[in-house]
Amino acid sequence: MIDWFVDTLRANPSLAVFLTLGIGFYVGALKFRSFSLGTVTSVLLVGVLVGQLDIPISGPMKNTFFLMFLFAIGYSVGPQFFQALRGDGIRQVLFAVCICVLCLIVTWIVAKLMHYNVGEAIGLLSGAQTISAVIGVGTDTMSSIGATAAQKKAWTDVIPVAYAVCYVYGTIGSAYILANLGPAMLGGIDKVRRQTRELEEQMNRSDLLSDPAYIHANRPVAFRAYRVDADFFDSPRTVADVEKHLCDQGRRLFVERIRTSAGVAAVTPQTPVAKGDEIVLSGRREFIVGDEGWIGPEVIDAELLDFPAEQIDVTLTRKGIGRSATVDSLRARKEMYGISIKKIIRGGVELPVLAATALHPGDVVTLVGLSQEVAVAAPALGYPDRATTKTDLVFVGLGIFLGGLIGAITIHAGGVPVSLSTSGGALIIGLVLGWLRGKHPTFGRIPQPAVWLLNNLGLNMFIAVIGITSGPSFVSGLKEVGFMLFLMGVICTTLPLVLGVILGAKVFKFPAAVNLGCCAGSRTTTASLGAIQEALGSSVPAMGYTVTYAIGNTLLILWGVVIVLMMS
Repeated sequence: MIDWFVDTLRANPSLAVFLTLGIGFYVGALKFRSFSLGTVTSVLLVGVLVGQLDIPISGPMKNTFFLMFLFAIGYSVGPQFFQALRGDGIRQVLFAVCICVLCLIVTWIVAKLMHYNVGEAIGLLSGAQTISAVIGVGTDTMSSIGATAAQKKAWTDVIPVAYAVCYVYGTIGSAYILANLGPAMLGGIDKVRRQTRELEEQMNRSDLLSDPAYIHANRPVAFRAYRVDADFFDSPRTVADVEKHLCDQGRRLFVERIRTSAGVAAVTPQTPVAKGDEIVLSGRREFIVGDEGWIGPEVIDAELLDFPAEQIDVTLTRKGIGRSATVDSLRARKEMYGISIKKIIRGGVELPVLAATALHPGDVVTLVGLSQEVAVAAPALGYPDRATTKTDLVFVGLGIFLGGLIGAITIHAGGVPVSLSTSGGALIIGLVLGWLRGKHPTFGRIPQPAVWLLNNLGLNMFIAVIGITSGPSFVSGLKEVGFMLFLMGVICTTLPLVLGVILGAKVFKFPAAVNLGCCAGSRTTTASLGAIQEALGSSVPAMGYTVTYAIGNTLLILWGVVIVLMMS
């Protein structure tokens, strides 16, 4: 039975890959307290175990999935990457570049001092900086340098070993440094928390505090029905008059529906309201609940309160929001009448909905309101991203093809062949096409679940193949690199982050929470962002994460090309 199982996997290596994926994703989801290996490392280690069965896998399979992954990464961060280069986030861009250069230089110096070969240097960089894609880019670049086939084979086999040795501290250490050591370096956790609360309060000051669309998590919009009975209505009033009257009393509320003797109907600003009518008001709960003398007694009217509300994601465009939009300026627009902003997503990261939060083209804003109100607001701000399962595969297929062609172009500098490699080309074209999609969201649609699948399946398929093919030589490679590589990984992880916290505070003058978010983004360590936000009890660090993540994700992946050239 065992022989049949092994022979089946050898004859059908794709089954071995899916076996590795299934078990790897399961193991990666397991946690001991706050510790988890993570999906990529789990898939790699499971692949190594499966690889002990000596299963041959062809190269094109892993390269195909890796190109999908890099394209998806570029597509996701493209709008933020180019926006940051010419926008008001230039300080965060420069900071991210500094951190990425530190990561490269520290790794290169350590590799040189320890006399590591090219494969060990690639594994050290990818594991210590937790950027798994360096494995693929570095391997791809090695094929173009002058070395024997035996050397390249030895380097390729040691890469996943070095990666696995360095990755665990790269993940855990980064989160600890930024969530615990970082605040201590900035004056202590209590001081940083206080500064963060003050920053939140400052950013949340607004001229629109009476706007019912301006809500906090504990101040939701409510819809209540009332019978019109106040003296103000002794003579009929229009809806516009009613809303102005309520606003003058410090209650900014909207009239949404009305029941008259003729029945239930929607309203316009000119709709008359008379005593005895019933109306639905929407607004912040603290403005609606209270003394009923200003309008009349509350009534329970199921039919009157039964009307459609809609929640929709809108991709913001430059034409829709202008050059310096904030949440506050967006809410002030007439098209946002009755609309609340539920959340803001930038590059897959949720930003705090504060008055001073800057909005960029390509951001996805979730609007909530009545269907007729949403129908006015959504097209005025950008492109309504209605839920769909359809992916523009013409965009994906031709994009990866063109990127690979660009990356395959090789130039010779001083006799040294230099190229982006096909993987680097896929990343670059993903950035460009993602940026174009942000500017013109009528084409190139890839739903977020599809981006997630391209990203996670692409990378982990690649890692699974790496693990399976390197399995037979993994144990001997582990003996070769030894415990000293783990210590070198600790240095390569810790030093850039510690210097980054100091740079952010002393040179770039970032607020403490934003500083820590910038460090996490520059190192593309999402786990650290979560740890920082939990430690500070705030989502403000995300404001330093998105721009730096776009820059860091791009540069750190491209360092896979650079480290090979520097080491060879």
